[in-house]
Amino acid sequence: MLLSDVILPKLNGCAAKLSQTQIMMVNKMKMAFVFILTYMCFLAPVHQAKRPSATISDLSLKNMDFAMNLYQEISSYHDKNIFFSPLSISTSFAALLMASDGATREEILKAFKLDQLERADQPELIPQLFELLHENITQNGSLKVDEAMALFIQQHFDIEQAFEDRIQKFFHADIKSLNFTDTKQSISVINEYIRHMTEDKVTNMISTLNEMTELMLINTIFFQGGWEMPFNANFTRNDSFYIDNYNIVQVQMMFKEDKFYTMEDVVLGVKVLKLSYKQGISMLIVLPNKGVDYTVIDDEITTERFLSWIKKLEKTKLEINMPKFKMEQSYHLHKLLPHMGVASIFNYSANLTRLSKNKGLKLSEVLHKAVIEVDEKGTTAAAATTAGIIAYSLPRTFYINKPFFFFIYHEDTNCLLFMGRVIDPSKY
Repeated sequence: MLLSDVILPKLNGCAAKLSQTQIMMVNKMKMAFVFILTYMCFLAPVHQAKRPSATISDLSLKNMDFAMNLYQEISSYHDKNIFFSPLSISTSFAALLMASDGATREEILKAFKLDQLERADQPELIPQLFELLHENITQNGSLKVDEAMALFIQQHFDIEQAFEDRIQKFFHADIKSLNFTDTKQSISVINEYIRHMTEDKVTNMISTLNEMTELMLINTIFFQGGWEMPFNANFTRNDSFYIDNYNIVQVQMMFKEDKFYTMEDVVLGVKVLKLSYKQGISMLIVLPNKGVDYTVIDDEITTERFLSWIKKLEKTKLEINMPKFKMEQSYHLHKLLPHMGVASIFNYSANLTRLSKNKGLKLSEVLHKAVIEVDEKGTTAAAATTAGIIAYSLPRTFYINKPFFFFIYHEDTNCLLFMGRVIDPSKY
């Protein structure tokens, strides 16, 4: 079910009254809980959304805080390309939040920066804010962001009715029964679901499956759109991209001359460029200055800095040279999130008592896959997150021929849909 197909309740700031659901505490659960997060995006035309409520803005900022922390965790492991969707990951863990209790719930709240949004008298506030945020992004149906969530349940698995009702209510999840002991058939069914929901952008997402699996949560997003000012393919040419002082690759370099929003962060040593998609989605490109290594920038990217960049943008006539690129990145989040404080959910101390009466249930695997393609027409992305800033007139050329960072965000809410780092645009 698409979010744009659902009429959501209106929320009046933090004072909105939400219904309370008494959830019974039950015994610990049984067997492994595999959670596959598949995030597929593909940019499309956008609408002019209404001004978001303060609480939706707060959620966007918390999601961005989590995104920056996860980015730094990923970048600490390697110096390669990075691409992921913080919104997809946060949405999926917001669903898991409804299944958890005790220390497990507190870890998720803290790591995903949602603890400050928690209200004791409004137990459904966080999932409802996610629902309202997605409605705001897809308002009027003019932006194509098709999101779906599915819960595959082992036959005869005893799931709590309250959890099932809430995940359907706030995340419009499909509940499907599956015989996981037949691993071959289960893999086929799950991969077919992902392929269908991502319009063939993600295929063969999983290749192995533990026959002891009892429950699998899948989140997919398909996001599609074109540049507000497309590049002319006739001007695209072969050019050099300097990975570092010793490695140079040949890329297809696009060219465009027009007025663009840009600024420079003198203290950090980067230039910033905004490329707009149609009606409300933009890509913010951050390019280190000559002599500034991208690794220095890695640890300095924060929510505050991002907001300062977009606030200081000024329109300037500019010649842009930008490489076409494709990336496909996969992450085992169950190996990354424990370093960010989400640990108990991955072992048998997990408290998932709001999900089922079955004992000993844990979250054994979290996979996130993201794919992006940038060309003259726009962006296709698919997957089965300050002081000293000065805005002034930049040189007429913005030449992206070295490692750079990029962020795809919804302008009205500042919701960060994707973020990434391009070290080698020739790698796919």
